[in-house]
Amino acid sequence: MKLASVIDSLVEEKGLDSKVLSDIMCEGMLSAYAKKYPDFQLKVSYDQKNDMLNVEIEKEVVSTVTDELSQISARKAKSISAKTKVGDKLWLPFGGKIGRIEILRAKQVIAQLIRKIEVDAVYNEFKEKEGSIVYGVIHKCERAGTVIKVADSLAFLPRSLAIPEDKCIVGYPIRALLKEVLVEPRNDNQLILDRSSDIFLKKLFELEIPEVFEKLVEIKKIVRIPGYKSKVIVVSNDPNIDPVGTCVGVGGARIKPILKELSSEKIDVIPWSENKEILVKNALKPAQVQKVEITDVGANVWVEEDQRSLAIGRMGQNISLASKLAEINIHLMTNEKPKEKIRLEDIQIDE
Repeated sequence: MKLASVIDSLVEEKGLDSKVLSDIMCEGMLSAYAKKYPDFQLKVSYDQKNDMLNVEIEKEVVSTVTDELSQISARKAKSISAKTKVGDKLWLPFGGKIGRIEILRAKQVIAQLIRKIEVDAVYNEFKEKEGSIVYGVIHKCERAGTVIKVADSLAFLPRSLAIPEDKCIVGYPIRALLKEVLVEPRNDNQLILDRSSDIFLKKLFELEIPEVFEKLVEIKKIVRIPGYKSKVIVVSNDPNIDPVGTCVGVGGARIKPILKELSSEKIDVIPWSENKEILVKNALKPAQVQKVEITDVGANVWVEEDQRSLAIGRMGQNISLASKLAEINIHLMTNEKPKEKIRLEDIQIDE
């Protein structure tokens, strides 16, 4: 059975070692023969010099042969090796044939073994990158999500982990968080990506803003509604650095690449304050807050009538994010009277 051309094509297609592939071929063919001849000891080896698969069977040296397949007479055995004696075992060429069903079995085993090597290679290559941002190109658009080519491997961005405004355009460059590297593929997917999490946004800040990467500016907390808005609390570990200005940049130069990556999702960068009143006031950005009063049950916040819609946001999302960011229920007031109270748990948000 000639194998060189088959091995060479697989080496080129799969990028695997030729020795590994020849071993896989032997294992696959052995499974086929073992299926047809389960009662015999067989082995398959690759003769590279002659480019042949050699199939051998173990035979016992006996004085009188009762089974031609598993036994050999002492006289014939001595003609092969003069030192053999009754009871010895010899490996000899096997002339048994296999059929279409066994060949199909061999193909399945070979395909499974090659797939296992590929899976292990992807795991070993990407496991250390888990939790970091990877660069890729959109390869295919599917109903359940987007297939993205990362280096020479395919990764999957589920629709549930994508930004709602993301467009699937084949060939378009994209960045995503490598959320999970699976030991075994799930639904043919081994690399799972994510663009909707707070961690992805934090990693983007670290990539685009050196001071964040170097911990000179620290991100204290992120709350996010993917595709709509994120609020990011930052604090400076250097008294000479303005954390908000550093993240936004002159004319928004530093924040713009992040906004572009997030399909123009709005980002409010907010300075950290241990004063809860100040933190609540800043968290309600872009609304202008007149007054904040912290109570046992939350924070009463007064705004002018024309600032109410800004404070609440679309579908209550701005005030919901602000409540999560400040970790307090915000009660919105107007004209120094409790015209309306809005609590975090009362707000319905479209996920």
